[in-house]
Amino acid sequence: MQAGASSRRKVRAKPALPPALEPGLRGRVHVYTGAGKGKTTCALGLCLRALGHGWPVLLVQFDKGFDGENEHYAERRVLRGIPGIDLVPTGCERMNPDGTFRFGCEPRDVEEARRGLAAAEGALREGRHRLVVLDEALSAVMVGLFGKEEVAALLDLHAANPVAELVLTGWNAWPELVERADLVTEMRKVKHYYDTGLGARPGIEF
Repeated sequence: MQAGASSRRKVRAKPALPPALEPGLRGRVHVYTGAGKGKTTCALGLCLRALGHGWPVLLVQFDKGFDGENEHYAERRVLRGIPGIDLVPTGCERMNPDGTFRFGCEPRDVEEARRGLAAAEGALREGRHRLVVLDEALSAVMVGLFGKEEVAALLDLHAANPVAELVLTGWNAWPELVERADLVTEMRKVKHYYDTGLGARPGIEF
């Protein structure tokens, strides 16, 4: 190699962030997954912290609907009164009149999940929110409300306009999602009182 050839060698420049954001300002992708308790709780704590900084927050909850009468998730009674957070609960009532739980996915459940996806897509395109939480999005994939490809499309939107911090929660994060995320936390169950027969308790589980 001739002297000085190395100085003429082309150096591949690092790709610019799509909206020319500085690395410290670019929103990252979080995944909170695993069989242990705490995924939604962790995401709600992040919402509170973001609101404390004056960030606009979008919280989309999948398969945790509200029929206008029976509010099963007490945190939403508080969240509705906090300025700065847009709350989008989706899903149909799963408690039957006789007190049993309705399992499975019906067309109305899928339609509700699509409504949540549309809200998330709109927020990521618009870029007004600094934190976007998709609570139980992974669980929605697991039960068949929508597919991994819909989640991948949301990640593509975020990559094109990474203004918001994007958080996804739920069971069974798949390898491609883990690869694309910037932060993955797995809640591992070491011990749980459910295994002793104790059921969900108000103020703790809902």
